[in-house]
Amino acid sequence: MEIKDIQKLLDFIAHSSLDEVNIETGEFKVSVKRNAVTTVVAAAAPAPVAAPVVAAPAPVAAAPVAAPAPAAKADDSKYLTIKSPMIGTFYRSGGPDKPSFVEVGDEVATGKVVCIVEAMKLFNEIESEVSGRIVKVLVENATPVEYDQPLFLVEPA
Repeated sequence: MEIKDIQKLLDFIAHSSLDEVNIETGEFKVSVKRNAVTTVVAAAAPAPVAAPVVAAPAPVAAAPVAAPAPAAKADDSKYLTIKSPMIGTFYRSGGPDKPSFVEVGDEVATGKVVCIVEAMKLFNEIESEVSGRIVKVLVENATPVEYDQPLFLVEPA
């Protein structure tokens, strides 16, 4: 099915009383719903030319997006934060069978390795820029982190 065929189909549906149309062949599947949030066009087998996702002609309402919860609470303002200097995957230890670099309650000094952030297959040791005691680990092991995302809360020494 060519893009112009899909456009003709959408025009036909727009001028008809149909609320939903599903077309499925061996190569593709098209599902169009009037007043739906999304329209799906999916290829079951690789095709020489991929069909783009086509929006329904009827108005579409945007779904609300929940705001992320703040990483630190207001009572955590007395603590210093160790933040990620890059985008990557956060690891608490040097390997799956090795102990974590730091645990809650551990004392850290400036320059002590506190975690690893993997970026583009490179494992970067993240060193503490503050001295004190770790009071909270803010990120789960082996999860993605963003640039400047808080990783640890530290009570100043």
